[in-house]
Amino acid sequence: MSSHEISEAEDKLPEGRGAGSAVRPAEDPFADPGLPPHEHRKQDIDERAARRSERAVALLFTVSMLATIAFIAAYVALPVDKYIYVFPIGHISALNFALGLTLGIALFTIGAGAVHWARTLMSDVEIADERHPIEASPEVKSKVLEEFHTGAKESGFGRRKLARNTLFGALALVPLSGIVLLRDLGPLPGTKLRHTKWAKGKRLMNYNTMQPLRPEDISVGSLTFAMPEGMSEEQHDFQTEIAKAALMLVRLQPENIKDKRELDWSHEGIVAFSKICTHVGCPINLYEQQTHHVLCPCHQSTFDLSDGGRVIFGPAGHALPQLRIRANDQGYLEAMGDFSEPVGPAYWERG
Repeated sequence: MSSHEISEAEDKLPEGRGAGSAVRPAEDPFADPGLPPHEHRKQDIDERAARRSERAVALLFTVSMLATIAFIAAYVALPVDKYIYVFPIGHISALNFALGLTLGIALFTIGAGAVHWARTLMSDVEIADERHPIEASPEVKSKVLEEFHTGAKESGFGRRKLARNTLFGALALVPLSGIVLLRDLGPLPGTKLRHTKWAKGKRLMNYNTMQPLRPEDISVGSLTFAMPEGMSEEQHDFQTEIAKAALMLVRLQPENIKDKRELDWSHEGIVAFSKICTHVGCPINLYEQQTHHVLCPCHQSTFDLSDGGRVIFGPAGHALPQLRIRANDQGYLEAMGDFSEPVGPAYWERG
């Protein structure tokens, strides 16, 4: 482009944009636009609307109070074993449903009431304030530190050891009162871990057919699973109870039983042991007919059913508990009590 053409192009630029000119900025490119005019709410200018909002807030807080009272009543009145059907959830604990519903309503209405109060009744006038340093001046810092050290010295905190140590003790013990609340996390187990549904006189029911077992129903070399009479899969605590009461039966030749107590607790060579592995609680279901060993499929713990159910391989910590059995007057196998010791894994570590 020639010098003449460049000159003509510069002549067409707006004023102040030509060659060699400096750009003149606006007087204040970041001017404060200010706040928009305040708009009054209906409640600010109409006392009847304000009273309606006040009644709405009071209603929400009243509902919260009633829900809290209902929470306490439900906790006291509803049994822990009552179940109800709630669509579309299904069968759930009536106590848990009532507690969750009432507590949720109580908390929600408190929040809703506070929000409604803030949005309709509290002042919403915008206030602007200039920023200023929040750091204290060196003189203020020095004065505060001096007063702190003087106060600490005059309090005798360092010299009065008895008062100081008892203060620390009180502060340390006060939070322990909150441990009392842990009591309501659930019922104490009591002796539930030590006992099962087995009891004297309860017949052994075939787990598959739900029929009582006779000695002739169990052949030599077979593995049969049983559960206590009176249990049903329709019971809400069935899974909890069968996890402790599951039983396996094996018929051995009496001369092959090495443990004297096992022989005394058997009936015609039929021995009954807990089906629950003493390692992590897996169900045992593998039986070696020739060796009389049962194998846990989870971690290969192996137990000898001809020698008191003792552990011969694997990580299990103790032998399988045995159930003492006999044949009653009707010819059915029945228990003569509960297991010889608590069933399940690592019981003694759990207390």
